[in-house]
Amino acid sequence: MAPLFDSNGKAIYDTDWSKEVVQHNLSQNHQIGFSGGNERTTYSLSLGARDDQGLLKNSYLKRYSGRFAIDDQIKTWLKVGGSLSYNYQTENLVDTNDEVARRMVEDFPFLPVKYESGPKEGLYADNRDYPFAEGTRNSVHRLNSQKYILNTQTASGSFYTNINFTKELQMRTALGTNVLTQENNEFSDSTLDNNAMARASASNDKQTFWSIENYLTYDKEINENNSFTALLGLSWQQSNTFFVNAESRNFPADYLEYNNLGAGTDNLVVGSFADKEALNSYFGRINYNLYGKYLFTVTARADGSSKFGDNNKFSIFPSAAVAWRVSDEQFLANSETISNLKLRTSYGVTGNSEIPPYSSLSLLSSNYKAIWDGNPIGGTGLNRLANPDLKWEKTAQYDVGLELGLFNNRISLEADYYYRKTTDMLLDAPVPQSTGYATIRRNVGSMENKGIELGLTTMNIVNENFTWSTTFNISMNKNKVLSLATPSDIFGVGSPGITNETGIIRVGEPVGAFWGLTRLGVWGTDEAEEAAKFVSYRNGLTLLPGDIKYKDFNGDYIINDDDRSIIGNGSPDAWGSLVNYVSFKNLDLTLELQYSYGNDVMNMNLHSSEDRQALANSYRTVLDAWTPDNQDTMIAQVRDTRAGYVTNVDTHWVQDGSFVRGKNLMLGYSFDRNLLDRLYLNKLRLYASVQNFFLIVDDELLGDPEVTPIRGNASNNAFSQGMKWHEYPKATTFVIGLQVGL
Repeated sequence: MAPLFDSNGKAIYDTDWSKEVVQHNLSQNHQIGFSGGNERTTYSLSLGARDDQGLLKNSYLKRYSGRFAIDDQIKTWLKVGGSLSYNYQTENLVDTNDEVARRMVEDFPFLPVKYESGPKEGLYADNRDYPFAEGTRNSVHRLNSQKYILNTQTASGSFYTNINFTKELQMRTALGTNVLTQENNEFSDSTLDNNAMARASASNDKQTFWSIENYLTYDKEINENNSFTALLGLSWQQSNTFFVNAESRNFPADYLEYNNLGAGTDNLVVGSFADKEALNSYFGRINYNLYGKYLFTVTARADGSSKFGDNNKFSIFPSAAVAWRVSDEQFLANSETISNLKLRTSYGVTGNSEIPPYSSLSLLSSNYKAIWDGNPIGGTGLNRLANPDLKWEKTAQYDVGLELGLFNNRISLEADYYYRKTTDMLLDAPVPQSTGYATIRRNVGSMENKGIELGLTTMNIVNENFTWSTTFNISMNKNKVLSLATPSDIFGVGSPGITNETGIIRVGEPVGAFWGLTRLGVWGTDEAEEAAKFVSYRNGLTLLPGDIKYKDFNGDYIINDDDRSIIGNGSPDAWGSLVNYVSFKNLDLTLELQYSYGNDVMNMNLHSSEDRQALANSYRTVLDAWTPDNQDTMIAQVRDTRAGYVTNVDTHWVQDGSFVRGKNLMLGYSFDRNLLDRLYLNKLRLYASVQNFFLIVDDELLGDPEVTPIRGNASNNAFSQGMKWHEYPKATTFVIGLQVGL
């Protein structure tokens, strides 16, 4: 191995891996549209082409799209129309498990991307080359040695008819279909495998969707003060999916990639599945208008889903709403202050069926294997418990709202208070081990959400040449679990590489509250006698000065799950945006800021990049690790990797996720009418924008607190809100565009 340090022990290389993995390339997005027709027939055609170069090296997205639509008034009583669209998209996702996002933090900075001399000249420098380090490949090595090509084709079509039986009565029928085909081709070359075997896989996923909807609408004006609209409808829809995949390893040459899976000689894997789901809906609605200022709406619908048990496939969802245009009353008709005032309230029940197909049934799996007479054989058996009582999750919501306009609507305020109660929540609940299964999907309890939403728009300056408006909105929500089907808590996802769960559902607490230990600091030398009373339940060793000190809630001198408690919540207290729009003659400027306040982030990056010292590169916070001269710290002593390490979900991982983000800044210029007339154009506008152009957080080490649901070792569900695990940062994007209208 080439030398990494000079004679004075100073590192020869100082590699910034975060810069090595990213690319700075131009992206393009072009759209063109045509429309025309006559009094009877109208049509439109649009075409699009997009070429995005991703944040990571070798990543890209290319999309080509087209859409044609036509409407024809065949008779005075009959109108027909339809549309056809096609999209083709190809992309290289490069890294589907956020592995590169983690490695670019953990790669040693004293290693180069590739060795420049020595016996490994030209080869990638990986952490695994360094003594006692974790056996990983560097992030650039991964990007250049693996592919994840996703090709997606989408074809959609729709057709409708409008039939006017009378002036008041009409029927609309709409047919729609969508066919989506996704081809996944994945390849990792032989340099990434410990046994020098390349791995390739290919899969094809075809999803076919169709729907038919019928609406019968009766619109009646009783007199100048009374009118109503009644609607009856039905909707049927169905989705079919078929998926097939194959994988193999150990190819004669890497250049074959995923183009010849049969050439692989080891670990051949094949699989397929098919599923179908259907939804039938029957609904009705009545809107009544009295004097143009008293508005009433009543709706009822019956939805049936194939996903639920035989006795619970259908459920009824009613709703009602009332609105009063107070500003139309005589006592406000001449008001110079109040230009608009509307009060409204509503109550309704909605349903949730967002679970996989066949969730109420026992399913067969072919993953049961055995040895018979010395030969491996496959078997098929049940892999999940049935729940014939599974039913719709329901949410009942009450809302009270106010719309207020002042001074000819120079100031507009919209305010809503809501209370939302969800019952029969659809979750995987634990079952006794004696059943032979871990969980069953069931309706487990109820929770509530209540909150306020406010929106304020002000026209600060309005004149012929200069306009300035401001829009501010804020949302506040409180969530609480009201009941569970069993008295036991339900735990959610586990931290990557750790057996402890980090999310918990408990009556009286928010859904997905963080669950962990309380870190008090690090045991000091003057606490050696007290520390020795504790035994680490992870490795059974007596604690020493320099080990992490946890709060022993029950006083039994054992730090285990009994000492865990709720340590945070990923839901914010408030969030929203502030938008300013300014126009001066032909110039226009838009500034959009986004904010969130009061949310915690479970920064699980600290597990791998702070607690696991010396196995890989760590955050700079380990420079504050415990030493005999630095004992007032939260970071454990740095020790030889062979001595092991202690890592737990605890309060030190919980950080303030409040932030202010520069969401978008756009400057545009619209050319004069005189120039447009000479060029035979209706519109010509040049604009430039920058997105995600600044971020203010409490702790820079946290990075972007607006985390996406974690993937890889943890799942994407309600538990993972606010949980951060080596996701990619949001890119700062610069855009230059031209809008042309003929």
